[in-house]
Amino acid sequence: MEGSADIGVRCGGSEASYPELFGAALRASSALASLGVGAGDRVALLLRNSLEFLQASIATVPLGASAVPVNWHWRGEEIAHVLSDSRAKVLVLHADLWPALEGRVPDGVALVSVGEEQVPGAIRWEEWLAELEPWQQAPEAAPVSIIYTSGTTGKPKGVVREQASEEKREQTRAMLAEVFQLGEGERTVIPAPMYHTAPNVYALACALLGMDMTIMERFDPEEFLRIVQERRVSVVQMVPTMFVRLLALPREVRESYDVSSLRWVVHAAAPCPPDVKRGMIDWLGPIVAEYYGGTETGPVTYCTSEEWLAHPGTVGRPLANARVRVLGEDGAELPAGESGEVYVWLDAFPNFTYEGDEEKRRSIERDGLVSVGDIGYLDEEGFLYLNDRRSYMVISGGVNIYPAEIEACLLGLEGVRDCAVFGIPDEEFGEALAAHVDLDEGSTLAEEDVRAHVRAGLASYKTPKVVVFEQTLPREDSGKIFKRRLREPYWSGLERAI
Repeated sequence: MEGSADIGVRCGGSEASYPELFGAALRASSALASLGVGAGDRVALLLRNSLEFLQASIATVPLGASAVPVNWHWRGEEIAHVLSDSRAKVLVLHADLWPALEGRVPDGVALVSVGEEQVPGAIRWEEWLAELEPWQQAPEAAPVSIIYTSGTTGKPKGVVREQASEEKREQTRAMLAEVFQLGEGERTVIPAPMYHTAPNVYALACALLGMDMTIMERFDPEEFLRIVQERRVSVVQMVPTMFVRLLALPREVRESYDVSSLRWVVHAAAPCPPDVKRGMIDWLGPIVAEYYGGTETGPVTYCTSEEWLAHPGTVGRPLANARVRVLGEDGAELPAGESGEVYVWLDAFPNFTYEGDEEKRRSIERDGLVSVGDIGYLDEEGFLYLNDRRSYMVISGGVNIYPAEIEACLLGLEGVRDCAVFGIPDEEFGEALAAHVDLDEGSTLAEEDVRAHVRAGLASYKTPKVVVFEQTLPREDSGKIFKRRLREPYWSGLERAI
């Protein structure tokens, strides 16, 4: 392990020691204060992974303000919604992202640009910070970042968390140590976009612990292995799509890198195909852990490699101070093995609301637990399994259909690389099923082959009415297929979306 002089943060061609990083962040605090940012205000960040992203996030803390990371893949109107809904006072953005947003920034939002391109009326980040001294005042009681959940239907909602007590902060630190294995002396890489909740929290926690950290501008599997080898990375958080891309590398490429420094790889955000999970464990050893939770709840279940191998497909058992229940439509708790809506809560996390939508917050709660819209079941030993999203459920002719079951069936058909099944409007039944299918190269499957395979394995009413072959299915950076983008054209112009 290298000495402390080697410890710092790097991204792309930029690098900073921790004194330099926090010095720049405190100058950014002074800069934001000069624009009137104070306790309770919001600062939107339309930034790619960069040192500036980290600096701007940290800069809000001493002021008692909240950073609002924005998914820079979103369209102009989606971004404008977040700026308006969050009541952002300042927008810090990479200058080359401006064309997607030009003309849609709400009045009164100050602009700060990062990069060489010119943004009309914007302050230049680099020049701004160079003119100011670091913020000296005692820090305010600072809320955490406000993350907007992407959702599958409707507009994104901002999750606003209450101020944590010292007891809850201590419980959170213990959880981070258990699930993520974070601590002084560990070395990490951030391979995912920091506008997502998990990598955002993870990166900020690593910075506070002074861990050596390499932030990837975008995930590339071989570059990831190079970083692990060069920086002797010991702990990392990932998503299953990254596993798929790593395992797709030729074996000789994978084996040419020394990844023996890795002692902990934890993943979440999307279901991990069992063969992929086994492939990662076979390659790296029993160091692959998994957790489940949401932006609203934080991690609530967790399992080690050994637990997963004994319970294939599980997302784990409840953490200490976490509660998990599976409820039927009548609100009654369901027995082991029976699927229903998953309700959870982690007592270590402070309560939350949705920005501007208290009713939405109330609507997802039952008996002190909240649902983030997942369908699943518990086994006899208390391990949780997920099998669909409530918002993806299709009601056709009064019958509830869970697309994940059909997707799993289709993934068993030779020639199918991936697929997305969802509901589309149908005059007779209300909704019908559409399957968008990504085929392996060279596959000659036809639409009727897809339907015949489903009919052979499932009830006939689960057969897709529409089959579309895609070259590439749209994905979020978390690896989840962006079903909303696939659904929208079918429902466009209608007064209903289910």
